[in-house]
Amino acid sequence: MQISTILNAKRTRAKIAGGSKKRLIETLAGIFSESDNGLDQTELFQHIFARERLGSTGIGGGIAIPHCRFKTEGATLCACVTLEEAIDFDAVDSKPVDLIFAMLVPENAEDEHLQTLAALAETLQRDDFVKRLRNCKTDEELFNVASGVN
Repeated sequence: MQISTILNAKRTRAKIAGGSKKRLIETLAGIFSESDNGLDQTELFQHIFARERLGSTGIGGGIAIPHCRFKTEGATLCACVTLEEAIDFDAVDSKPVDLIFAMLVPENAEDEHLQTLAALAETLQRDDFVKRLRNCKTDEELFNVASGVN
């Protein structure tokens, strides 16, 4: 899977304030709703937050992949965010999170959802890639690194 197929520059933010897990999820819902007309921010927040209550999407190493099924008109969508300061995310390793790839998948996408999530998690196991993402200072630089342009 190429991240560039599900990520766009409008859904990429470098070095933003996180605050808390709840505040970050509100921010992610806003990013998706601003960049993709027709996505309701409040409804999206509720879906992502409800999924997060089932179990943390903090996969360890300071990385989280919050995700949910949503009405996306058949498309899988991704947002990439780095934080100025890491926040508690109830991650599996109990370490705070500063790198987030949020993902929305179509409501009826069962296998695709799991395959895309697994591919993204595998990509985020590459230390060199993660380090480059964390070093990005601007939204544009983060988008280019995340999508494989640089």
